[in-house]
Amino acid sequence: MPGLKNNTASSLSTAGLGHLFIVYLIWSSTYLAIRVMVIPGSGISVWAAGSYRVVLAGLILLIYAMIRHYRIKITTRELMYLFITGCLMWIGGNGVVMWIEQRANSGFVALVLGSTPIWSAFINALLDRKRPSPMLVGALFLSFSGIICLVVPSLLQGNTTQLGDGLILILASAAWALASVLQNRWQIQLEAPVMAAYQHLLSGIGFIAIAMLTGSTWTQATPTAWIALVYLIIFGSVIAFTSFINALKLLPINIVMTYAFVNPVLAQILGWWILGEPLTIWTLIGTSLVIMGVVIVFSDKNQPSQEEKSGIGGVA
Repeated sequence: MPGLKNNTASSLSTAGLGHLFIVYLIWSSTYLAIRVMVIPGSGISVWAAGSYRVVLAGLILLIYAMIRHYRIKITTRELMYLFITGCLMWIGGNGVVMWIEQRANSGFVALVLGSTPIWSAFINALLDRKRPSPMLVGALFLSFSGIICLVVPSLLQGNTTQLGDGLILILASAAWALASVLQNRWQIQLEAPVMAAYQHLLSGIGFIAIAMLTGSTWTQATPTAWIALVYLIIFGSVIAFTSFINALKLLPINIVMTYAFVNPVLAQILGWWILGEPLTIWTLIGTSLVIMGVVIVFSDKNQPSQEEKSGIGGVA
C-alpha cells in the first residue's frame, strides 16, 4: 500500500474521506468514554485500563490482519518507526489524557486537544526547516488564549490545578501531533490494521511497565467502567484508530487534522448532556478562540503543500 498519496482539493480520496468521517464520529465520544472509565470510584486505574486497551486492541487487529493474509512480518526499521509513533500516540498522548480525565471534564480535555492541528503545522514547519509563519504564530497565541479562558473560573477561585492540567494536555497534544506528522512522512509499506496492531502492542510494553511501577489495580472495576473499556477497545482503537491511519495514508495531513474542528464541539455537548459537565461563558469563549486558531492554520497559505512533501521517506 502506498505510504503517501498526492491529493488535491478536487481529487480527494473518497475512501479517505469515509475513514475521516469515522474518526469524526467515534473519537468525539471517546473522551466521554474515558471519563466514565477512570472517574473516581470506577475501580480501575489509568495505567491498568490503558494496558488492557492497547494489548487487547493490538491482538484483535493482528488476528484480523492474519485472517486477511496481510504481511505481518516487519523489518527492524518498521519496528523502530512503529515503536516511536505508537509510544508517542498511546502513552504520551492517550495515556496522559486518561490520567488527566480522572479529575478533569471530558469537554475541557477535548477542547485543549483541539490545538493538535496547530502543533502539527508547527512541527511540519520545523522539520522543513522553515520559519513558522506569522499566521501560525497567531494561531498558537489564540489557542493558548482559549485554554486560559477555559481555566479562568478555577483561577478566580484560587485553584491552579486546571491550569496545570491544561499545560500537561498541551504536551500530550504535541506528542500526538509529532507522531501524526512522522507517520505521514515515513513511508511504511504495511496495511493500516498491521500498523495499528503493532503501535498498540509496542506501546503496551510501556503501559504495563508503568502499571507495575505504580501498583495499578483493576479487580474492583465497576460494570460501567468495563463497558467503557470495551467501547474504547472496539470502537476507539480497532475501528477509529485504523481509520485514522488509513486517512493519513489517503489524504493530506491538514485535511485529516480537521477532526479537531468536530471532536471538541461534540465532546462538549456529550459531556454536558450525559455527565452534566458545565457549559459557561468562559467555555464558549475558550472554544471559539481554539477553533479560530485551527481555522487560521488551515487557511495559512505559507504551509507546504502535500505535493511538496510527497516522496519524503524520512524526517526532513
